[in-house]
Amino acid sequence: MGGAATFREAGAEPRSASLPLSHLSIEVGHLYFEDFRDGPERLKAHFAQLAPWVSAAIDIHRRAITGRSPRLSTCFLIDDYFGPKQPPSEILPMLLAAAEANGVRIDYIARESACAEADGVELARLVEERIVADPPPGTNGSRPPVGETGWLSNGERSPAGAGGEAMGGLQPWRPPAQNAANRHSIFVDVQLWDEPDRHRRWSCAYLASVWQLLRLGLLRHDGRAVAVPRPWEGAYPSEWGRLPAVMQVNPAAAPFSAYRSLSVLGSRFFATEQAVRTILGQVAIEAGLSEDVVRRGGDEGIVLPLAAVDRLQYVFIG
Repeated sequence: MGGAATFREAGAEPRSASLPLSHLSIEVGHLYFEDFRDGPERLKAHFAQLAPWVSAAIDIHRRAITGRSPRLSTCFLIDDYFGPKQPPSEILPMLLAAAEANGVRIDYIARESACAEADGVELARLVEERIVADPPPGTNGSRPPVGETGWLSNGERSPAGAGGEAMGGLQPWRPPAQNAANRHSIFVDVQLWDEPDRHRRWSCAYLASVWQLLRLGLLRHDGRAVAVPRPWEGAYPSEWGRLPAVMQVNPAAAPFSAYRSLSVLGSRFFATEQAVRTILGQVAIEAGLSEDVVRRGGDEGIVLPLAAVDRLQYVFIG
């Protein structure tokens, strides 16, 4: 794989399966396992802080969708990719009870590890294949491609050192520069993975990028939908891997994927989501898929931007 871009004629792309879409997917939290270790009171405090913002977002979008009932679904992402882990049988009842106590409905619960691989499909590799690098003007090929380094940026880095060739003069320091900067640069350099013990470990920002594409319904494998939500019956298991990639916990929920996503998150996630936007700005969505979603939105009177990254919305709290 190696992250090298794969080029195919549009006619060679398999026809993509169509997914039902909500008008809005609302993420009502993304917590780490250390947050769960603090017990029910920590979770209740989280949802108490978040509930007014979720309520306001739902009201705003209900008023924006005229002439029909809005389709709104909520989701929660649990980090089971970076350990240590507490079992679902311990976490999920506590999580759902805390949300319900504060009037926050959770329709879907997703596992962050499923953003790396779900149902036998390596979703992270799937997205990696569609990264189209955005080289800065005047690039001379000296910078290794993202598939080799695991780093992606939105411009040109500052030179690593001031030294020049042997017997040559010193090169002056140059600042980093953002591609297509608006007067001044905001340079972002994102690590997509590292490889401790020669094992690929995806970064939180990269997995969050896969997560956003799933919520927008813009990931396919050979034309088939991936990480399709499934219900769970009975007691929760002791291992996260036994749960569906995306578990539907509300039988009456609107569709998981949506025309737009809204993430209501703690302010500590601001840098991560800035990295997500940098990554998604360089991911080529499957030919025709994004345009089809735009067309379907238009049929419902919803004007969507063509670029997927512009369909992401945020509220940062705390």
